[in-house]
Amino acid sequence: MKSKKIRCRWASDSINQMYHDREWGKPVHQDQKLFEFLILEGAQAGLSWTTILKKRENYRQAFVDFDVLKVSKFNSQKIRGFMKNEGLVRNRLKLQSAVGNAQAFLKLQKEFGSFDKYIWQFVQGKPILSRRRNRQVWPTASPEAERMSRDLKARGFRFVGPTICYAFMQACGLVNDHSIECFRHPRPVRK
Repeated sequence: MKSKKIRCRWASDSINQMYHDREWGKPVHQDQKLFEFLILEGAQAGLSWTTILKKRENYRQAFVDFDVLKVSKFNSQKIRGFMKNEGLVRNRLKLQSAVGNAQAFLKLQKEFGSFDKYIWQFVQGKPILSRRRNRQVWPTASPEAERMSRDLKARGFRFVGPTICYAFMQACGLVNDHSIECFRHPRPVRK
């Protein structure tokens, strides 16, 4: 008899379960994927993550599979077109910030060699491992997320407040916030 997988409490429907099981908390080191999550987390501000997951494929199409160089060259006409696209979050400031963030992202890549090298410095290159239980409340920020937010803002990024940065850290595995009951929580290796 197959035992039921125990997941983090928030993964309660099929779209969130798929995301939880395959991506959330898994360390990401590819710049293109880090850029994708940065844009999606900014788009999510004030909305549910489920809303963004449902629109994710539309974002991939509109943002040319999150090609940072191409996105950095989007102009006001492109943004006006996005404002008519029901498959995106039609918030002009969020859409404009994606272009500005792409430009700032390219500068960071040039300065550090990769965005990956830059962003993982906030956790000294290894994920922070949570020890929370499903019944506990998850934080919405951390000292690392606050430092990341300040630094990103100083470098010209927008929609990168501490809460967005913390969600980004969770999504990209800089923080592994799977509850200790969850099947995705790292288990100690037995010798």
